[in-house]
Amino acid sequence: MTKALLIIDVQNAILSGKATPERRPQVDTALDETIARLASLQERARQSGAPVLLVQHDGDSGHRLAVGTEGWALREEIAPKQGEVVIRKKSADSFFETDLTERLNERSVTHLVIGGCMSQFCVDTTVRRAVSLGYQVTLIADGHTTGDTATLTFSEIVAHHNETLDGFDAGKATVEIRSAAGIAFS
Repeated sequence: MTKALLIIDVQNAILSGKATPERRPQVDTALDETIARLASLQERARQSGAPVLLVQHDGDSGHRLAVGTEGWALREEIAPKQGEVVIRKKSADSFFETDLTERLNERSVTHLVIGGCMSQFCVDTTVRRAVSLGYQVTLIADGHTTGDTATLTFSEIVAHHNETLDGFDAGKATVEIRSAAGIAFS
């Protein structure tokens, strides 16, 4: 079984406008802490020889993630190294109209360790799709985040998705929730 790290949409402006001014500091701190855990996992994956794949959302002109803008760029803490794959997408599903499946097949990946942004959109959709395609999935419990909504804080959304996706299955493929500290690639 080949395990790979998949980091979704950790881009400069991913959470821009996703909190009130009063809540912005908490959202920004949580994002920075999440990215630090992802960067540490990324380094552990690299050291063990596990594939690292990054997903980057291509927003339309005027979108906070508009292609070519500073907001669209991947955060420097998780920037790809030579030979690491960047999958560009236009929807919440990292598999939809991308070459992600082919890239995973080229590397004989059967197990995905997934983290990134935003929990209720791209992370949730990609996790569910990966399982339905037959991949074992480990969702990094403290390795995904989002902004606040009108009714829920980011921490409530993250907790909800960790609880909802734990044990989610399709056939023999399942989702396991695990903290970043408890994930090994070898």
